[in-house]
Order: sequence, then structure tokens, then C-alpha cells
Amino acid sequence: ASPTWEEGAKRWVEEIKKYNLKKVVFVTGGNNDTLEKVANYCPEKFTAFAHHSPEGMNAAGQLEEAIVQKKFKGYKILAPLLKTPLDSLKFKKIWETAEKFKVPILIHFGILGGGGGIAAGVNINPLSLEPVAKGYPNIPFIVPHFGCGYVRELLQLCWSCNNVYVDTSGNNEWIRWYPEKMNLEDLFRKFYQTVGPNRIIFGSDSSWFPRGFAYRYLEDQLRACYSIKISENNMEKIFAGNALNLLEGVAL
Repeated sequence: ASPTWEEGAKRWVEEIKKYNLKKVVFVTGGNNDTLEKVANYCPEKFTAFAHHSPEGMNAAGQLEEAIVQKKFKGYKILAPLLKTPLDSLKFKKIWETAEKFKVPILIHFGILGGGGGIAAGVNINPLSLEPVAKGYPNIPFIVPHFGCGYVRELLQLCWSCNNVYVDTSGNNEWIRWYPEKMNLEDLFRKFYQTVGPNRIIFGSDSSWFPRGFAYRYLEDQLRACYSIKISENNMEKIFAGNALNLLEGVAL
């Protein structure tokens, strides 16, 4: 049986102690009410992002409630699931709410799920975010998994919009299906050359137990950064400082 939210939260407290983690950000967890319970279990170390559909009724109101009442620090969206283009007027109030509170928005682009999952859609490409990112320059947009198969497109988006960040999370197994030869060193090097150290954010993609904190992903990514000779100061930004700055920038 799956653990209850309380059992999961308790385990994460132990993971924090074991790995000396500064902060744990929960971006999924069933629904916003459950995420609120988890975040309140250890408020000095836990925080959460809202994770409700932007296509639902009163989605902007739900986001404001999550920020103001639940004290959430961001919003996660799975773009391939949406049938409406991101630059549609339907989402205008959501972007305005996020900009009002300066909350970061994490948007997954690219393939979604395992074999047989989603590989196409109106918002599958990170470039679909460009008009929104340019229209709301005070919103930090975070694209996880190095674009999840859309590396060139995400690099172009980051070059065009300085409020777009790249997240390094997960095992990045999509590299196996990428038509060009690619590894973690290549990914870090390309994004480091394009956006510098201040817009790259480490993500663990730790979601379930017994795995817990995916320390192996951290090791792999640290190794890649050492390999391409990123300085200790800039690695501190990538693996902790940049994310903490975005969380602390939320205006309540």
C-alpha cells in the first residue's frame, strides 16, 4: 500500500537529516490540500508548489489561495496535458496572479510518462512558452529535465527570455532517444555556456519511497559539473543558491 502523506513526510524529515538537505520542495502529491499538510509538517524545511490544472474552473483563484493561505512558493504545470495553447487568453489571470506574487512556475515540456506516454501536443515544445515569458518578464519560469528531449528549443528560449531557468532533475533517460549524441556533461556545458550559473537549478526528481532522495542523480550531476570544470562557487548556485533565491523572492 502507498504510504499516507504523514508517513511520507516523516520519511522526508529523515532524508533531510541523512543528506543534510537545506530545503525540500514538493511539486506533486495528490492535490493542493494534501500538499499543504505535508508542507506544514516541517515548515522550516518543507515547502510546496500548487499543482492543479490551469484549465480548471477558477484556476487563478486556486493559485492565489495556494500562495496566500497555504503559503505555497510556486506552481507546477504539465504542459503536454493541456489542450489550450499557453498564450491563450484563458490563462491570462493565472499569469497575472503569478506575476503579482512573483512565484516561480515550473512547466514540464517534452515527452511525458513511460513507454506509450505523451509525445506530441500543442504545448509539447518549450518554445510555446516564449510569448508568455516575454509578456510576463517578472515571472521566473523553470523548465525541468533540460527540456526533456527539446534541448535546442529550450536553449533558444533561454537565450531569448532571461526569466527562463533550466532544471536538471531526474535520470534524463530521454537522452537515449535523442537523435544526437548527448550526455550530462554536454547538457551542463551547453546550458552553462548559454545562460551561465545563475539560471541552472538542480532538481532531484525524488518522488517515492523506498528510493527517497535520489542521491545517485546528485552524484552523477556533481561529477558532470566537476568534469567540465565549473567552479565551486557556481556549483553552490546551481545546487542550492538559485532555487533558494527564487523561493525567497515570493512576495506575500
